[in-house]
Amino acid sequence: MSAVVRAERTPAARRLSPDRRYLPVIGTLVVFGLMLAIGGVRYDNFLSPGVMSNLFINNAHLIVLAVGMTFVILTGGIDLSVGAVLALSSVVTATLLQAGWSLGTVVPIAILAGSVMGLGMGIMIQYFDVQPFVATLAGMFLARGLCFLFAPESVPIRDESFVSLSSWSLSLGGWRVTGAVVIALAAVAAAWWILHRTRFGRTVYAVGGGEQSALLMGLRVERTKVLVYVISGTCAGLAGVLFAMFSRSGYALTGVAMELDAIAAVVIGGTLLIGGTGFVLGSIIGVMVLGLIQTIITFEGTLSSWWTKIVIGALLLVFVVLQRILTLRRT
Repeated sequence: MSAVVRAERTPAARRLSPDRRYLPVIGTLVVFGLMLAIGGVRYDNFLSPGVMSNLFINNAHLIVLAVGMTFVILTGGIDLSVGAVLALSSVVTATLLQAGWSLGTVVPIAILAGSVMGLGMGIMIQYFDVQPFVATLAGMFLARGLCFLFAPESVPIRDESFVSLSSWSLSLGGWRVTGAVVIALAAVAAAWWILHRTRFGRTVYAVGGGEQSALLMGLRVERTKVLVYVISGTCAGLAGVLFAMFSRSGYALTGVAMELDAIAAVVIGGTLLIGGTGFVLGSIIGVMVLGLIQTIITFEGTLSSWWTKIVIGALLLVFVVLQRILTLRRT
């Protein structure tokens, strides 16, 4: 009799238990909620619409970088070049605008520069069997060197159309939305649709879950592995344009170590480093967690800015350990 009862209860228990794929994202949401609660209790106006709006405004470029990095890490890869590609895109934008090129021509060229960099690294990884770490490290050095070739010094942007675009904002009851935020959220929506509503997105997850199994299923693994780096490069190019809108300049040393922030946001957002599990919306929450850490330290006033890196490092270590535990349980 007891065996029958256990058999009847098992399906219900399975329905009530959360899917393990969502556990890392749930953990990120809990951390995000706790940080909001602590900041709201400790500091005045911490939860005001203006402060929350600035989270998105100040991190619009990082949101787009995290979107591209999510595609790469879902396949089990890594991209160390995105910070340098962001700098290259911003330098190309500033240099061409200073030379008198039109905004409608400059922005596609800047984004295309990132796409070409991503395509080159994807081809190296897939067809020349170069490790992603080495290929993207080479791409990072190449992009950074091209930055200094284009502009050894900071290039201010005074183009009227670009300044007008970067200055545009919309206020809604205390909330403020800029053009960069709108573009970043559009990139998030497009990435979500691609990953969860297209055959290519399902192939990305399949490749991360097991490349050999994906090949046996007849999926286009080679094309997918190249395209994820093209997407990452394109997102880095777009992020460079957004950062140029934020700073109104192009500088060769922009984005140093920003690839580490993007990786940290994706991992904290619940994407497994071994690939196959993760969500682009989780990566965006990871970006918000990083932004909240900086905001809390700013409100505290007495802490060094280096505490931002210390807290991010501690959080990253915790989430990597949790990922390892979940991976062992799944195995």
